[in-house]
Parts: sequence; C-alpha cells; structure tokens
Amino acid sequence: VQLVESGGGLVQPGDSLRLSCACSGFNFHNSAMHWLRQTPGKGLEWVSTIGPGGALKQYSDVVKGRFAISRDNAKNIVYLQMNSLKPDDTAIYYCSRDRFTLDRGQGTQVTVSS
Repeated sequence: VQLVESGGGLVQPGDSLRLSCACSGFNFHNSAMHWLRQTPGKGLEWVSTIGPGGALKQYSDVVKGRFAISRDNAKNIVYLQMNSLKPDDTAIYYCSRDRFTLDRGQGTQVTVSS
C-alpha cells in the first residue's frame, strides 16, 4: 500500500493550492478517501471525505466553501483544491483511507504566511 501526497508549499493568505495523493496497492475504486491535517498545536484534524464514486463529499466547517475534494478513479488519485487559504490552514496534510487515523503517506507541508 502506498499513498504519496504532493502539492504543498509556502503561500500567502488568499492564495490557492491543489494537493494530490497518488494511491496504489489497494482497491482505490471501492474506497472512501479522506484528507486530514496535523499541527503541533491542534493535533490531527479531519478535513474532507469523498465517497468511492465521487458523488459523496463532506467537509469540516472550517474549510467548507473554500476547499474542494475530488478524485480520478482512472488514475487512482485524490485531490484537495484549497482556495482562500488562511494562516490557520498551515499544517501537514495527509490523505488516508480512514477518517480518524493517519495512513502510510508522508504528508505534504502547507504553510500560509505573509
């Protein structure tokens, strides 16, 4: 099983980023996928979920209206489009097969700072 997150970086408040998570080694097409984020101060926080077919999408209240989750089942990739980024969005972002725990990815750092 591999989950490889990418797309993070240093951006200014109000900017956008698109994160990607390339998955392999499990039945991606039948798996709900989740984005989580982790900071030293807040711990592990659930961000968003997408169902196996892509129709079901859920967001935490703090990112609703700014972030958009999507997936490409042909490429086994899940995305997180992040718009109107705020300093509080600074975290390491992980994709996971579980809503509550980290998976095998290494995460990608997102830093929002002026």
